Amino acid sequence: MQSISNPALTTGNLNGLTLKNRFIKAGTFENLSPNGIPSVDLLNFHKKFACGGIAMTTIGYCAVENAGRLNAHMLTMHEDYREGLRDLVRGIQDHGCKVSGQMGHCGAFSKNHTLKGRPKGATGGLNILGFAEGMWFCDAMTLSDIDNLVDAYRDAAIFMKSVGFDALEIHFGHGYGLCQFLSPLTNKRKDIYGGSLENRLRLPLRVLAAVRKAVGSDFPILGKVSMSEGPRNGIRYDDSIKICKALDDAGIDALIPSNGTSTMSPMLMFRGASILPALLRHEKNRLMRIILRLMGRKMFPSLPFYEMYLLEQAKRIRDVVKCKMVYIGGAASASSFTQILDAGFDFIQLGRVLLADPDLPQMLAKNPNYKSRCTHCNQCVGTIESPQGIHCPVFFNGAQL
Repeated sequence: MQSISNPALTTGNLNGLTLKNRFIKAGTFENLSPNGIPSVDLLNFHKKFACGGIAMTTIGYCAVENAGRLNAHMLTMHEDYREGLRDLVRGIQDHGCKVSGQMGHCGAFSKNHTLKGRPKGATGGLNILGFAEGMWFCDAMTLSDIDNLVDAYRDAAIFMKSVGFDALEIHFGHGYGLCQFLSPLTNKRKDIYGGSLENRLRLPLRVLAAVRKAVGSDFPILGKVSMSEGPRNGIRYDDSIKICKALDDAGIDALIPSNGTSTMSPMLMFRGASILPALLRHEKNRLMRIILRLMGRKMFPSLPFYEMYLLEQAKRIRDVVKCKMVYIGGAASASSFTQILDAGFDFIQLGRVLLADPDLPQMLAKNPNYKSRCTHCNQCVGTIESPQGIHCPVFFNGAQL
């Protein structure tokens, strides 16, 4: 019997769910669900990683209700889509891969024209994403809206478990709906959901409690958080330690400490070459192209890439929580996988690297000195709304992946 060459290829356990190795495909919006309907292409996209040996893949951006979709082509966790979602999940599982669903809500950040009225978030104001689409403004959620949002997460969790998902990942980061409540930069409320960090945590903790009650104590729940939003008045690294400690105390099974936001500081999330050229290449809206040309250099500066660029800050969270920890951020070689696990992390989430090397686990098993061919050029980021779906344009044309 051939010995295992890297500790990342050993099995792991997540609240009773056995994963055959430590690799999890990170959630990305695949753009392969036209009008919210799961497609064969979406299944084939995830099957590629399943056949490549990944332990669990994450279906990106599963909106808990229609109002939670950034655009009308995102998945909605609703009975209308039961058959397609069930077939998607089973089709991936048939290849020996577990499936996690990333529960998301866009809050005030939307260009979903199927909405009735304005998008709603923690605070009213400008709708940055929808501005070029004629959806200029967003409203603040009322207390009744917040109660309904908690119910939407609960109902979505019940539905997702019933169609066969193996785990759920609640998205608390990257500037989306729950993060808008956590951040003092986007939460200007004067009620019990605004002001102190304790108040800003109130909705995320209610959501976690509702999802946990819906799926039971023995079902894995992960949470993705932003350790820093970048701007001075946003979430800072010290804040994220308190946020993660609160989620851990509330019974979350695993935390995924990421960085930045999609709205203000995406390069903290990616690092490497600016995503601006790729965004311009695929942006069809003329007004948005003008905005990107005028403001893009400031919004999307190139930041030096180095492996494991989030490790030191993520270790600060590792030191204060009891739950499992999932590392994300620049893990791209056999040596970095070993170092991450040696630092006390339990799993590794991969995004860009898997787009370039979808059979990474198999490659690692054959080559103990594996290093990804991904150059972190970030061209894949621009394909997030490509008709071919998100892909690495350097090594694949979309359909091949």
